[in-house]
Amino acid sequence: MNDHSPAHAASPGVPRRIGFTLLPAPAMTALLAGDLAGAGDLVGLRLTDFFLTDRACWLWRYRLDQLAERPQDAPWLARAAVARPHGEVVGYAGFHGGPDEAGMVEVGYSVAPEFRRQGYARAMLAELLRLAAAEPAVHTVRATISPDNEGSLATIRGFGFVAVGEQWDEVDGLELIFEVPARVG
Repeated sequence: MNDHSPAHAASPGVPRRIGFTLLPAPAMTALLAGDLAGAGDLVGLRLTDFFLTDRACWLWRYRLDQLAERPQDAPWLARAAVARPHGEVVGYAGFHGGPDEAGMVEVGYSVAPEFRRQGYARAMLAELLRLAAAEPAVHTVRATISPDNEGSLATIRGFGFVAVGEQWDEVDGLELIFEVPARVG
C-alpha cells in the first residue's frame, strides 16, 4: 500500500458495510460556511474536505432550501456515509425527499474519490434500499443516472432496477430513469 491509498483499501470480493449519520440543517449550514470541524462536531464525525467541494456545497444549499419548504423531509435528505466497522467517512447519501404521493423516493449518493471503486457505492445503495423498504409509505425507489456514467450504471446492476424512461435535469443534463419496488412480494 502506498501513502496515497486509503487505510482500509478494499480486498477483492469483500463486501463493504455502511452506516449513515444524518446531516441536520445546522451541519449543512456549517459546511456552507466552510466550517468542516464545526459540522463534524455537530454530527460526531470527522468529515473530510469532500464535504466542501463545489458539488457538495451546491447539494447542502439545495437541501436547506428543501427543508425550508418541507421540514418533514429532514430525515430523508442528507447523511454522511460511514464505513463499518472502522468508522471512516467515505461519502454522503440520501434521498431527494420523502415519499411522493405515489410512494416513490429517489436515491442519491457520492463516494469520496479516494474510496471509489472499492464497493462503497454499492454498500450505500444497499443501505438506502434497506431504509426505503423499512418505510411503509415507500413503494418504489428511483435512481436517475447520466447515460455516460458507467460507474453508477454498474453500481445499480444486481439490485433489480429496471429502466423506465429518461429526463432532462437542469444541472446534470440527460438522465436515464431506473426504478425498483421498495419491497419484493
